Amino acid sequence: MKLSRRDLMRAGLLGGGVAAAAVNGVALPGSSRAAVAARTTLTRTLQPGPPNALGYSKIVQGPGEVRLVRTDLGVAAQSGRDTRRVGLQAFVQFSDMHVVDHQSPARVEWLDRFETPGLLSSSYRPQEMLTAHVADAMVQAVNAQKKGPVTGLDFAFTIETGDNSDNCQYNETRWYIDIMDGGSVRPDSGKLTTYEGVMDNNKTYYDTDYWHPHPVPLKEKADKYKTEHGFPTVNNLLNACRRPFTAAGLDIPWYSVFGNHDGLVQGNFPHTLQLNTLAVSALKVISPPVGLSDTEVIDALTAGDVLGLVGDLSVSPTVRLVTRDKNRHNLTRKEIVEEHFVTTGLPAGHGFTQANVDDGTAYYYFDEGTIRHVVMDSVNPNGYADGSLDGEQFTWLKATIEAATGKAVIVYSHHTSSSMSNPLILTGGDPQLPRVLGGDVVDYLLTQQHVIAWVNGHTHVNKITAHPNAAGTGGFWEINTASHIDYPQQARIIEVVDNADGTWSIMTTVLDHGGPLDFNGRIGNTLVLASLSRELSVNDPQNNLAASTGSPLDRNTELLIDNPLA
Repeated sequence: MKLSRRDLMRAGLLGGGVAAAAVNGVALPGSSRAAVAARTTLTRTLQPGPPNALGYSKIVQGPGEVRLVRTDLGVAAQSGRDTRRVGLQAFVQFSDMHVVDHQSPARVEWLDRFETPGLLSSSYRPQEMLTAHVADAMVQAVNAQKKGPVTGLDFAFTIETGDNSDNCQYNETRWYIDIMDGGSVRPDSGKLTTYEGVMDNNKTYYDTDYWHPHPVPLKEKADKYKTEHGFPTVNNLLNACRRPFTAAGLDIPWYSVFGNHDGLVQGNFPHTLQLNTLAVSALKVISPPVGLSDTEVIDALTAGDVLGLVGDLSVSPTVRLVTRDKNRHNLTRKEIVEEHFVTTGLPAGHGFTQANVDDGTAYYYFDEGTIRHVVMDSVNPNGYADGSLDGEQFTWLKATIEAATGKAVIVYSHHTSSSMSNPLILTGGDPQLPRVLGGDVVDYLLTQQHVIAWVNGHTHVNKITAHPNAAGTGGFWEINTASHIDYPQQARIIEVVDNADGTWSIMTTVLDHGGPLDFNGRIGNTLVLASLSRELSVNDPQNNLAASTGSPLDRNTELLIDNPLA
């Protein structure tokens, strides 16, 4: 049995008789690993139940979802293949964890109430204080599942396709890595004895546009989430969500992909001294200035001047004093890559290499069995949420794929092909011309017979798209998986099999995180907090449930392809 460094650390703790660590005198709750069953959406689904009078739904259990066969690439599904097929590889895709420092002064929750299409949508979510707990519950679900449901193969690895953090902050990046590794995690910042965000009941800054989980303060109106959408009161949640906990940590190797929220401030803006100073400052904007219009907001966001909307922060009545925290400072791409080498999990660097550290890049590849896995960095450092590639990386991509002799190829990025539509270079973050857009990448991949799939995130939806070649008898599949922060809070198991008839199949199976069906008022560990997060997310008024969940053709599927090695 091969032990990781995390396994050795655990063995040392247990050998010394330590059942639970403590941080600042606070006992860390156990990871509740035994409470998580091996269970995919093939056996049961989790769905919104009947809404109450205000439209609020609890999560209910539904029947399992069958696997649908897709032959969109013109490759026929031959009879008897289920008895002939040989499993080649099984792995898991996470995407868009958005582990959030929900008290950070750099966040712009106050912009969420404005109509800003394409710019900072969902700047505030009622469940955002529970992202670390959802991540741990997802890790526990993978550890419980262990194997592909079709092949029975042990999972070879997990890959997280970007937006691991929410605001490229040091503390968020460390929480993400430490959750994936396992060990002590404290998802709190600023003053560790007091919540200092937008959702508490401080009468001076009580804003009814946010959900306030604690009871309504005396002489204040209930917030809009409670009065218009039926959100519950959950006593002590803002303290429970900040408690330290012991993360389970993945039992398998894990790899990381760079996303726009990992590389850009609020996922949109290039790094500046001003924005970094705001992140570590003692001033947090709670509400927008009175009279601010949608047009003013859109103009300011387009110009990249968010702070210009609130004027002098030191005198604004919409700003509260919070505790400074140097761990909120923004990280560059190079610094985030370096943090992946500060790890107890495997492999060291989690895909990133010394060349990435030296060059400040975030693209790489690794070989696993008969498959080459090629990871792109689709973040445009010049700004804006959507992505593209620089020319040097596109040259590297082609060389890396074409050198994969005798192997099938799966490529990964944070952005989808359709959201790689960002040619921006005006800010000078990376002035290389031209930026390579998604259509160019698709066209190239279709020339390479051994490319079988492109796996990505960014859109927070489950969607699988066929990209047929010109002949209509081949091509590759684009597999886009929903986020952990928004409903349905799911991961995806991907298995590759040889049908022994000249075709291969890619099996996709959606996996729910390990939180129970209902939190039942409990907030004592990560699993029940993750359950509450799922419930809140399905009721988030901004979430398009049909789009994020996807159709049955976007979830549990068998995707037929020609044998790429024939």
